[in-house]
Amino acid sequence: MKFISLFFLLVTCAALGQDNSLPFKEIPSHAENFSAGSVASRLIDGLGFRYYWATEGLREQDLNFKPSPDSRTSLQTLEHIYEMSILIINATQERVNTPGQDKKLPYSEMRQATLENFQKASSNLKNASDDQMKKFNFIYQSNDKQIKYPFWNLINGPIEDCIWHLGQIVSFRRSSGNPFKEVDLFLGKAPK
Repeated sequence: MKFISLFFLLVTCAALGQDNSLPFKEIPSHAENFSAGSVASRLIDGLGFRYYWATEGLREQDLNFKPSPDSRTSLQTLEHIYEMSILIINATQERVNTPGQDKKLPYSEMRQATLENFQKASSNLKNASDDQMKKFNFIYQSNDKQIKYPFWNLINGPIEDCIWHLGQIVSFRRSSGNPFKEVDLFLGKAPK
């Protein structure tokens, strides 16, 4: 019995410790100067912070919740956000997107990967020059055809879509009885 109790204590401590190592529990400090890259980076920081807290403490019943038979579950919506985080990081690394690049992950791994993608994208953008920003295109390879869009389309496409869907997650978790923990969205601070 002592062994089992000790095991659960270690697993719980490990899980709690892992959450503390995830990025965006708080928004990092802002850049000293305004530039296209620093503003885009801050946009991703705000997205990462909102994602962290919208997904913090989700239970199985929250992940399986959907408001109607025709809608996605919270988990399916989070999978979609994860897919878009890959599009965002790929653009900031000048990588081509290909079909099947997003692999299915268990929820906790997917959450971590999404946050890390946002963190890397923000870092790539923060000090990017205007010339570098012009290279951060959304590129999609399908069979023998390559489609290329400028970073502008990444803002009004995947980045804003992620924000849209995070609002759904907050609403869904409230509906499933696990409301969003109040955080300071204006200052980007964790609850005390």
